[in-house]
Amino acid sequence: MMERANTDAAELVEIWRGPFHEGTHRGHVAIWHHDTGLVASWGDAEAVILPRSACKMIQALPLLESGAAREAGLSERQLALACASHQGAAVHRGMVEDWLGDLGLGEGALRCGCQWPNDIEERDRLIRAHDGPNQMHNNCSGKHSGFLTVAKHLKAGPEYLEIDHPVQVAVRTAFEEVTGEDSPGYGIDGCSAPNFATRLKAFAKALAAYAAAGAGGGVRDEAMVTLRTAMAAHPELVAGEGRACTRLMQAMGGRATIKTGAEAVFAAIIPERRMGVAVKIEDGGTRASEAVITQILIAMGVLDPEHPEAVAFAHGPIRNWRGIETGFIKVSDDLARWRP
Repeated sequence: MMERANTDAAELVEIWRGPFHEGTHRGHVAIWHHDTGLVASWGDAEAVILPRSACKMIQALPLLESGAAREAGLSERQLALACASHQGAAVHRGMVEDWLGDLGLGEGALRCGCQWPNDIEERDRLIRAHDGPNQMHNNCSGKHSGFLTVAKHLKAGPEYLEIDHPVQVAVRTAFEEVTGEDSPGYGIDGCSAPNFATRLKAFAKALAAYAAAGAGGGVRDEAMVTLRTAMAAHPELVAGEGRACTRLMQAMGGRATIKTGAEAVFAAIIPERRMGVAVKIEDGGTRASEAVITQILIAMGVLDPEHPEAVAFAHGPIRNWRGIETGFIKVSDDLARWRP
């Protein structure tokens, strides 16, 4: 049975070239307050989505809740890397290599596949050495290192991506508990891991739980605080140089935790508002999801609208290869006017 994407999408971002409206990105947004529920939405908050890498902080819950992170002595930096879609830079690859070594494992234990690093310096180093990438360069290798840590702790087998493996059973259980509903199924992500589907507003609800955590609510509460704090404290590990996740978290100085995912999904955790934000752009246009999440962060009061990064992502100029400004990005008036 094929699942069709929801088509009841809102016009969220316009692309202008000179005086001409050249295109429109449509999508869905859900903003959830931990205490009062859905407070704002555009498009269809009921839309079923695959959250892709935007839900890595949920996939990392078993790493802490099982006691695996404590047993392995993982640092805050490693926990940030477990939630990362990194650039494959030397720092990312090196951390994964050391992590695997501490587990008594090598690169071959990973199941994420090889990927050329997006980091230019590391890519060029490989080319100059007439070498190629390995699985440690994969943008999800930190998440997979976390999976391997859980597998070792549980004394489970090496095929940690199988849907019935104890690691993925634990991930699905955590995912369904924090979203508050059974997942209708899963797709296989770019890194070969199962990615569980959910409704957009349920994903926002889960993110709001992360935002509100910190009241001493037990193991899960502590795990949520630890993960969101690690990500906000080490934005350079969550993504990398030039990436929206890194640049915007650095601009906010730790006031919010954000995470992008493939096919233009974006998630935000805003502790001071006790709110979670889930964004999905239908055509997969990353520039649109970045503009939408930036505008919402501005509206939430956690990102200065005059900060260069806010300007760049929310409505920054579009330039050609000569540096000439040829157009601009514009979020919808309805979204731009919204305030919590």
